[in-house]
Amino acid sequence: MNGTAAQKTDRKTARLYRMVMPKHICPYGLKSKDLLERQGYEVEDHHLTTREETDAFMEKHDVETTPQTFIGNARVDGYDDLRVYFKLDPPEGDRGDMTYRPVIAIFAVALLLALGLSWHQYGTPVTLRAVEWFVSLSMTILAIQKLQDVESFSTMFLNYDLLARRWVPYSRIYPYAEAFAGILMTAGALVWLSAPVAFGIGLIGAVSIFKAVYLEKRELKCACVGGSSSVPLGFVSLTESLMMMAMGLWMPFRMLVL
Repeated sequence: MNGTAAQKTDRKTARLYRMVMPKHICPYGLKSKDLLERQGYEVEDHHLTTREETDAFMEKHDVETTPQTFIGNARVDGYDDLRVYFKLDPPEGDRGDMTYRPVIAIFAVALLLALGLSWHQYGTPVTLRAVEWFVSLSMTILAIQKLQDVESFSTMFLNYDLLARRWVPYSRIYPYAEAFAGILMTAGALVWLSAPVAFGIGLIGAVSIFKAVYLEKRELKCACVGGSSSVPLGFVSLTESLMMMAMGLWMPFRMLVL
């Protein structure tokens, strides 16, 4: 067998069927094609260009969705299944429902913003003001997540917050109060107002989380990044509340003493 024939034999190929219509190109089809190519496959890219063609394909192969990938004689199914096939994700039954990724992303961005502001303002990223900005910007970004769907947030929040359970409107007020305090603390303005707000909501949150997680041993999702959150209620949520309490105490102390 010559070198060219051996190369053709060793080449990995996959057949991909995806929707490519004038008004709709399936994003999962594009992601499947990209993933296959990154895994070293030569992709036979079959476009389903009409609704009728797509329906006929799904009926023929007894599937309900596209894209569909075939590697050898085996059908791998959609994009999520393709990731499992390449061992990039665990099988669906083995996946945990909860993740800290959203809140880690928020804290990381807030930290980098704080360091950047400090660098711009003081010529060095490491300053006391950078620490203050980190907390206040974290509060503000977390509030934005909640404000995207206040009703959904309030429903999840009512699972554990002690004040919200006694006075339901607090569950809808909370994200506005957090944003209000975070913005004022970022500006260093009206500390006499922002500090009590931050300390108050932080204290209530800390007590509520400690009671639900550490005393009652309940497994809940935290509403800290909005009503669709998959972040576990626990250490990270408690840390957020404690940070707000600390800022509520620190800001007036700094104004009066330093």
